[in-house]
Amino acid sequence: SSGINAEWPLRPGSNEFFVQCLLQSPPVKMSKAKQGKKPQKSSSNVFANFDQQQIQEFKEAFTIIDQDRDGFIKEKDLKDMWASLGVIKDDKFLTDMVKEATGPINFTMFLTFMGDKLQNTDSDDVLQNAFLTIDSENTGLISQTVFTNALTQLGDRFTKEEINQMYDVAPMKDDSVDWKRFIKLIKYGGDFEDES
Repeated sequence: SSGINAEWPLRPGSNEFFVQCLLQSPPVKMSKAKQGKKPQKSSSNVFANFDQQQIQEFKEAFTIIDQDRDGFIKEKDLKDMWASLGVIKDDKFLTDMVKEATGPINFTMFLTFMGDKLQNTDSDDVLQNAFLTIDSENTGLISQTVFTNALTQLGDRFTKEEINQMYDVAPMKDDSVDWKRFIKLIKYGGDFEDES
């Protein structure tokens, strides 16, 4: 069987979590290897837009999504991958996902597609400033109550389900979100437990 045995909530830093983040709409965005350099449209230069670690992470994600291991991501692969995560997606959703690519989705096309998606990645500073609007004392912590209120009352308001999903993966210290670690989780997919 080629499915992923994933438990929900998914563990940050796991391949399943990485794939889930990549496929969210809108996606959780990763940092670019070189800040300020926009991904090239030419597929021949796509590898130059990412560092080796990023390419390896994308390769792992591609391999997870390519459920039948034929080197191409198709609707059936996406359907099987989503099902392995316990999520059922309808055929129209899957067709629309595949149509976002300009051709058959091999690894090079996948990298090109991800480069295009990451082109407008928020910088660490933008994310930090967003959290500082809530944590004006810059303690690095936001109480769960205050954070939930902000997510339901400011900007694009979160649903109760989205808030629960966020708390499933958010780094916590007691009853507060450790937003500095959360930025690293959002940007790089790691939890960075050892850092303060």
